[in-house]
Amino acid sequence: MLALILVGCAPRLSYIPSPPGPKPPATQRPYTVNGKTYYPLPSSKGFVEEGLASWYGPGFHGRRTANGERYDMYQFTAAHKVLPMNTYVLVTNLENGRQTIVRINDRGPFVKGRIIDLSYAAARALGMHRQGVARVRLVALGEGHEIKTARGPKIVFDKIPDLTRGRFYVQVGAFRSLKNARRFSRQLRRLYPRVEVVRYRRPDGQIFYRVQIFAATSYKAAKRFEAVLEAAGFSGAFVVAR
Repeated sequence: MLALILVGCAPRLSYIPSPPGPKPPATQRPYTVNGKTYYPLPSSKGFVEEGLASWYGPGFHGRRTANGERYDMYQFTAAHKVLPMNTYVLVTNLENGRQTIVRINDRGPFVKGRIIDLSYAAARALGMHRQGVARVRLVALGEGHEIKTARGPKIVFDKIPDLTRGRFYVQVGAFRSLKNARRFSRQLRRLYPRVEVVRYRRPDGQIFYRVQIFAATSYKAAKRFEAVLEAAGFSGAFVVAR
């Protein structure tokens, strides 16, 4: 069994998510549900999100997930609309403080206002399986990397960002072409002077250029700026901790 280590942070976790599964390239392609098109992120680095979580169970148990696995409601997995498959996510129930880690292996939820669909095991660990819905915070931990120890393999993650202070940006685009990223950033600077183009290399070697706007030095203020950008038409904007 895989154990999990959070470098630089040690929340009390009594549940262990399932080990990594397959990662078909098709899961990174844009897709459309109910007339809306979603664009999976090339990277989960710095991703933070707050909103409503729900869970799905018996009616889906044993069915294929978006990445080809069989859904197991007793494993610590979840569905997210745009995070890369196999991203591990620290989920905090903001109503009771309980935490757990899940691995993204499906797409959804496609219900307005909800940001993640948890497995039954994860919902139970967070103490929300009875009411069905709870307000949560998601912090992406990436795919992690496996190390060998005397007690068996463990998955190690990078340090979780301090959400009380730091430098927070709002990402509004990601491009494979540096030229396109720079063109977009020049357009944005007419309204938002602190725009940056950040180069990112995915584990598979692909290069992306992420366009981010400096938001604030606190997470709450950055979330307010994210809402402003969404109202301005940047529907896929999200906060990034750096």
